[in-house]
Amino acid sequence: MPIQRRPGLIAVLALLLAGCALPSLEERHVSTAITPAEARATPLGDALAPQKAAHPGHSGVYLLSDPAMTFAAWTHLARTAKRSLDLQYYIWHGDLSGTLLLRELLNAANRGVRVRLLLDDQGTTQLDDELAALHDHPNIAVRLFNPFMTRGARWIGFVTDFDRANRRMHNKVIIADNQALISGGRNIGDGYFGSTDGFLFSDLDILAVGPVVEEVSRGFDQYWQSRSSYPVDRILPIPKKDAASKTRDTLDFDADAITLDPQADDLMVAVRENYVIGQLLKGELGLIWAPTRLVIDPPAKGLGEHAPNDLMTLSMREELRSPRRSLDIISSFFVPTPTLTHDLITLAGQGVRVRVLTNSLNATDMAPAHTGYARYRVELLEGGVELFEMRRDAEQEPRPNDAIPYGSPATILHTKAIVVDDEQVFIGSYNVDPRSVLLNTERGFVIDSPELAQAISHTFGTLVPKTTYQLELEDGDIRWIEQTDDEIIRHTIEPNVGLFKRVVTWFFSLMPIERML
Repeated sequence: MPIQRRPGLIAVLALLLAGCALPSLEERHVSTAITPAEARATPLGDALAPQKAAHPGHSGVYLLSDPAMTFAAWTHLARTAKRSLDLQYYIWHGDLSGTLLLRELLNAANRGVRVRLLLDDQGTTQLDDELAALHDHPNIAVRLFNPFMTRGARWIGFVTDFDRANRRMHNKVIIADNQALISGGRNIGDGYFGSTDGFLFSDLDILAVGPVVEEVSRGFDQYWQSRSSYPVDRILPIPKKDAASKTRDTLDFDADAITLDPQADDLMVAVRENYVIGQLLKGELGLIWAPTRLVIDPPAKGLGEHAPNDLMTLSMREELRSPRRSLDIISSFFVPTPTLTHDLITLAGQGVRVRVLTNSLNATDMAPAHTGYARYRVELLEGGVELFEMRRDAEQEPRPNDAIPYGSPATILHTKAIVVDDEQVFIGSYNVDPRSVLLNTERGFVIDSPELAQAISHTFGTLVPKTTYQLELEDGDIRWIEQTDDEIIRHTIEPNVGLFKRVVTWFFSLMPIERML
């Protein structure tokens, strides 16, 4: 490049970097979860007090696997709140379900509930106007985690500040009145609540009450006050009052229209017929009361400033006992790395039955991550680990409602759960992959409950054979075993995968990106 052109290039780069610089956090408003006394003086607190008193030290847990039922429970939990709603999500789509649930937050704020909404900024595409308008409401505060200053070209944020932009907040939770929460693997969007003709994610959340809720609220406060969380009015243009009000009115109108959309029928029926929160308030839900511990990454992980011993995965290992009989791993993305591969093979060699369920290449929506799993399959199978891969067969019938937590054969597995010896269970946002360990922030719950653990692991022997490929070795080569009603099919290559996806997967297998998968 001629020397006279370099100053111009340097000036352009300087402007680009300056335009991506994050604003100051000075004088950011400080807020915390409502106090236990304030929480008890709510309808939720009043209804739950005798139930919690009957199970001191334990938390009550209820599994939410059906997508429409989970949407209804979320909706009614938001409607039940009287003092506060605290929400933290990785993805919030502006589709049917996302619009309806944003309107629930607006309605809550209109009746005097304080709403704090913390979103990872990678998952807020196309919502800038709505988030700015909601933040303008006197009872709503919206913050963005590791935000992007260039809204229409977020790739620039990765180019100019890759280390920070590559670290995302993967946590998901809604907390009502510091008394009850819903948390697990689901993001907010039609694909997670069953209102879609495209990808449907099979997922698992829990509704929880008791001591663990206050733990989660403290964790939320840490994220809310972290140096990665920016008030939305410091990232987005500040709308004028009349413009913000008009946007909120439009949100309300759009939500009303969605309630008449045939594609939202299942959601609307579920909301009308919902029993979960109603039974919770009556003490009739059938909660499973058990010791329940929160495991969570520190928000400093979002800046790469956490201590190595603060990782959630280390806390999870301390809380989960060493398997003696069985270990079941359900993970939408499974990238075991050499270390975990060795550990699983060692357990299998000690007589522990190790089973892993993840997505097949046919089912996954993230082919690069599949390459980080595929390279370990032969070694795992040779070491005695049982591997199952979720099929994606749209023509098959949906699964029964009690088929926890694996969804329909037409879905993508999105559940994250670990079961040890049919006695302990982990449920949360954590995938078994390096990205969850090293880069993303995660949250989950370790629950000492044989009832919950067996409800999940039992499905390996019932539904899993009908909805997955079981992998076997034949002369050192992988075979995918598919059970149908009429026959058993042995596939010699990745089943039902087109040439383009095979080529993409092969290309990514050549790249040294395992740490980011």
